[in-house]
This record gives sequence, structure tokens and C-alpha cells, in this order.
Amino acid sequence: MQLPQLGGLTLRTPRQVHYVEALRDESIDLIFGVGPAGTGKTFLAVAAAVEALKQERVDKIIVTRPAVEAGEKLGYLPGDLAEKVDPYLQPIWDAFRSQMSEGDLKARRERRVIEIAPLAFMRGRTLSNAFVIVDEAQNATVLQMKMTLTRLGEGSRMVVTGDPSQIDLVRPDQSGLSHAISILEDVPGVEVIRFATQDVVRHRLVAHIVEAYHRDEGARGGS
Repeated sequence: MQLPQLGGLTLRTPRQVHYVEALRDESIDLIFGVGPAGTGKTFLAVAAAVEALKQERVDKIIVTRPAVEAGEKLGYLPGDLAEKVDPYLQPIWDAFRSQMSEGDLKARRERRVIEIAPLAFMRGRTLSNAFVIVDEAQNATVLQMKMTLTRLGEGSRMVVTGDPSQIDLVRPDQSGLSHAISILEDVPGVEVIRFATQDVVRHRLVAHIVEAYHRDEGARGGS
């Protein structure tokens, strides 16, 4: 049996297939993809967004993520805010480059057909006819998550990705990802896909590394 593909990537696990089915299902407006690193959450979301853009099902792609990793160091970096946070968005640009040529990406970026910005830039906007990806969402606070989710406009769909085990907030209990899932999972038009270590598709050791850290965290938490 031929395995399904998206964006040149062969889907390897049932959860990846389920995720891609949800990404392509236009009756689902909000998709949460949560789980450990290496499961393809962000790459597949970008690939699905590019597919939708090329098929003219959306007018633009907007990717946003919190700039928590930068912390206070942002003030010491040269350039405006967009230039300061760009290094933290590099994994997203790499995902786009796997789906289109550098020239096509540059042209669409200049026309703002593809836009990547820090979460703070989303305030006050209404995102219409767009494929919106909220990456590293575990680092958004509850209020930031509410603000972002309510940007969704007519003809738009949103994918929220993150790993609840990698929260960089000073107070992890303020993370808005798990909170949003807990209150929205049963809402019509919302789909939640929870990836596990079995879905890791990077180097074979990555799944074992993730499992080892989970065991260690569990042991230290119970001591």
C-alpha cells in the first residue's frame, strides 16, 4: 500500500495521517497539533499551508510565534523588532524553503502573501482568507492565546502547534496552550491531534531521548 504524502514528506504514522487529513479538511477551522519535537507538527502545517496557497484556497499564509526565547536580550540586538526576532523564526523559513524555491518565497514574502511575525504583532488584526499557523504555542500566555485565536477572520483556518513539555515562560502554569485545548476541544470545528514519542520522525535516537527525559522528569517529580 502506498503511504500518503504531503509536501514531499511520506507520512509515517497514523497520527501524522490524521493530522494531515485535518489540515486538508476545510470543515475544520482550528487544529491543535501538540506533542514532542520531531513529530512533524510545524513542517506538515507549513506544507499544508503552501498546498492551500498554491491551490488558491487561501490568499495568504501567516505564521506567528511568541518571542519568549529572546527574553530581555532583544533590547541588545541590532535592528527593529522584526529583525531582532527573525533568528528565532529561522526553523519556519527552513520549512518554507523545503516547499518552494528561494525566489518564489522571496517574491511572496515581499508581497506579504507569506508573513511571519512575533505574536505581539497580531494584536488588533483580523486575519481573513488566510492559513494561520501559531507555532511554539506553549510559550503563549492564556491572554496571548485568547488574543491570537480571536484574530480568526472570514475564510481563514488556524493551526496551533506546540510541545507542553518545553515551556520557556517564567511561570509555566501561565501557558495558554493546554488551557485552550481544555476549553475548546469539544467545540464544533476544532480538532486536537496529540502526538507521542512513537511519532518522532527525526533521527531514531530522538524518540529515545524524549522518552528518557520524560522518565527522568517523572522520577524527579515523584521524589
